[in-house]
Amino acid sequence: MSYGLLKGKKGIIFGALDEKSLAWKTAVRAHEEGASIVLTNAPVAMRLGKINELAKQCNTEVIPADATSLTDLENLFAKSMEILGGKIDFVLHSIGMSPNVRKDFPYTDLNHDFFLKTLDISGLSFHKLLQVAYKMDAISEWGSVIALSYIAAQRTMPGYKDMADAKAVLESIARSFGYYYGKEKNVRINTISQSPTLTTAGGGIKGFNSFYHYAQDIAPLGNADAGNCADYCVMLFSDMTKMVTMQNLYHDGGFSNTLSSDKVLEYYSD
Repeated sequence: MSYGLLKGKKGIIFGALDEKSLAWKTAVRAHEEGASIVLTNAPVAMRLGKINELAKQCNTEVIPADATSLTDLENLFAKSMEILGGKIDFVLHSIGMSPNVRKDFPYTDLNHDFFLKTLDISGLSFHKLLQVAYKMDAISEWGSVIALSYIAAQRTMPGYKDMADAKAVLESIARSFGYYYGKEKNVRINTISQSPTLTTAGGGIKGFNSFYHYAQDIAPLGNADAGNCADYCVMLFSDMTKMVTMQNLYHDGGFSNTLSSDKVLEYYSD
């Protein structure tokens, strides 16, 4: 069902890979709610995914961009404003990659060159995106920027490794840049700490399936799926949340505030 929440709004969606991805679901929901969007991803990710199929579905274009490159980001915002016919109203940063996780290096013995790549791609790219948009005055007043995070930024999760540090950086950037962008342009910046979600990226984390089921058993409402996340993003893009900024918003069925559950305690009972 569409409510027209984003009618007439213009947005950029980073990171759509395939039908399972949070960015893909969000792009579809934004389009359904009346937004005009541009899709973007790194060239290597575009070769691996199905982003051109999504572009056809959303009647839009794809602009390749390496989110760690200021030049690519400048080109992305300039072309997006040209294609969409004005400033951008919302942006979704759904970017994360760790060579250390992919190669299964233990946290106590990380490759630090890989660590820097993790921080650059998964965390600092958010600052670069915001810095470019800020300097170009590319986001309209009362615009909304969201980055997808995870509770491992706040709580230790073995297996998430240096991605946890990158997500902590991501959340800090949202608070810091949110102050300046809000004060000067009324642009709001938030992060969403999403439930473990059955995506292609999530499946690459060691122990993910076990933790997915654990979180499902703990959270009073169960895990929020990709469609739920897309709905939440749309709400935060809309004018209904104009005064929400600099927040890390847990979207996890109550997992973050639940210590245990009857089901888990029963599993461990004598």
